[in-house]
Amino acid sequence: MPSEWGGYLSNVDTTTRNDVHSIVNAGKSLSLRMGEEKPPPCKRPRRDRSKNRVCREVAVVMEENIWKELPGDLLEKVIARLPIPSIFRFRLVCRSWNSLLSSHRFLQEFAEVRPQFPWFYTITHGNISNGAIYDPSMNKWYHLSLPSPPPKTIISYHVASTGGLVCFIDILHHKFFICNPLTMSFRELPSTVRVSSQVAVGMVLKKASTGYKLLWLECNGDYGVFDSVENTWSKPGNMPQNIKLPLALNFKSQTINIDTVMYFMRTNPDGLVSFDTVKNTWQQLLIPSPQYSMGHTLAVCKGHIFLVGLLSKNATTCVCVWELEKMTLLWKEIDRTPDMMCQEFNGKQVQMSCLGNKGLVLLSLRSRQLNRLVLYDLSKKRWLKVPSCILPRSRKRQWIACGTSFEPCINASVG
Repeated sequence: MPSEWGGYLSNVDTTTRNDVHSIVNAGKSLSLRMGEEKPPPCKRPRRDRSKNRVCREVAVVMEENIWKELPGDLLEKVIARLPIPSIFRFRLVCRSWNSLLSSHRFLQEFAEVRPQFPWFYTITHGNISNGAIYDPSMNKWYHLSLPSPPPKTIISYHVASTGGLVCFIDILHHKFFICNPLTMSFRELPSTVRVSSQVAVGMVLKKASTGYKLLWLECNGDYGVFDSVENTWSKPGNMPQNIKLPLALNFKSQTINIDTVMYFMRTNPDGLVSFDTVKNTWQQLLIPSPQYSMGHTLAVCKGHIFLVGLLSKNATTCVCVWELEKMTLLWKEIDRTPDMMCQEFNGKQVQMSCLGNKGLVLLSLRSRQLNRLVLYDLSKKRWLKVPSCILPRSRKRQWIACGTSFEPCINASVG
């Protein structure tokens, strides 16, 4: 049965963040009042109005004195729970607050307050050189410019992400770059062999350290692994002979991770190819694709693997979601777009791009008469129409060329 059509964001518990949101809006004349709350009324006889006025004056003075002398560690706990955009506006208040947000203690506090939703870094066809970020928790788009790459280097597109980091590749497919979209920190990885124009890339965080591993995989079975801690490329392990080559990789589907294992989608035969970044071992799972489906994209939520794609049958098109059953290794349908949305697709040649795969899936659905952005929550089985991405100083709706999801994290290091 399809889920009820409607937005799930209205059900998000944002009480903590809303209570402190006004801290940023106060600017340099900040009085540090939590939201719009007033001092609690003092218990006084109704007739004693003069004493009541005195009590209110004392309460205001006490409030100013309390917040003026607010301990730094408590202030850090409050700031760490602000919405991400508010934290960056918070830096503009004064120098001391700007330096506070760069302190090791604040970054540790921020790391303990994990964002409830991932963000989506996208490239639009109307603004290829810059990125557009969608924040599901605020239901807003942000626009930013990428750091300048080295001279004579043209960044093609982003190919993978893990934690708060996004991986880019240059147009010659010879250089990889790692970027934190929030802090705009940027790093070029050491040179590797020139990979083909069609390459699948996976990225995973290392459990035993703060580093990460990056893997590129070609259809001929060749691959390379970069370790950010060792700062070197290698080719650990070997591709087993039982894995049929060449690999007809699905380059539209991004790699997904479950713990330290990367999963790539392949066709002919249909299924998955996985690489364990700890054991350095490969494995193949042969899984037939659902009938009448196309445009497949892998997704993951709470350790379960999902498949998102278009289902066309009897002149009707809809977006369908399947979950991989571990016992049978078959795709089982769990949800599809509501009837109201399916009616928009009738009679149209719809193309779908999936712009994320970690709990939330951002779908770009387009045709000559249609340009829709839809967000799907895998755990709650809920659909949400996303506002159009419109560039600053423009009224034209942009359609998404490619994208990836990432966790908004200030302390994610490019290594």
